[in-house]
Amino acid sequence: MSRIGILPIDIPAGVTVEVDNENLVTVKGPKGELKQQVDKNITVKVEENRVNLERSSEDKDQKSKHGLYRSLLNNMVVGVSEGYTIRQELVGVGYRADVKHGNRLELSLGFSHDIILQMPDEVKVEAKTERRANPVITLTSIDKQLIGQVAAKIRSFRPPEPYKGKGIRFVGEQLRRKAGKAASV
Repeated sequence: MSRIGILPIDIPAGVTVEVDNENLVTVKGPKGELKQQVDKNITVKVEENRVNLERSSEDKDQKSKHGLYRSLLNNMVVGVSEGYTIRQELVGVGYRADVKHGNRLELSLGFSHDIILQMPDEVKVEAKTERRANPVITLTSIDKQLIGQVAAKIRSFRPPEPYKGKGIRFVGEQLRRKAGKAASV
């Protein structure tokens, strides 16, 4: 048995889950609506305030998809009811972040040019710069996969380096630091 796949998904108040004939699952909540196509061999049953997933056989492929789709549907339910937030900080002298024209992020990361990133409509971005503190970028969305992908893209512009710790990192992330060159005697 899939340890994750057999767990039921509790549906909070204000959230509705619907399944159509082609196994397209629609989750609606106070924050928005998400859709996910589920494999035809996985059966999705909505009973009272719970969602259960069942597979048709014990194949290895079926077992892996059982847990996968359960996690995807659970992320959708949490997203439309609570939402997801990712915070990243820019560590480095002169690193800046600014939001212009609604959903356009401008980053100054020590390159010869600024990096301009147009955010998807589903992701809201906010940049804060306080005195004597690193600039912080806050991303909010109902889609966990999309917000993670956008955060990884932002981080890829200047990943944190192990010697001084400069770069873009998640708030609260612990970096493995390396010792620099040892001075010769």
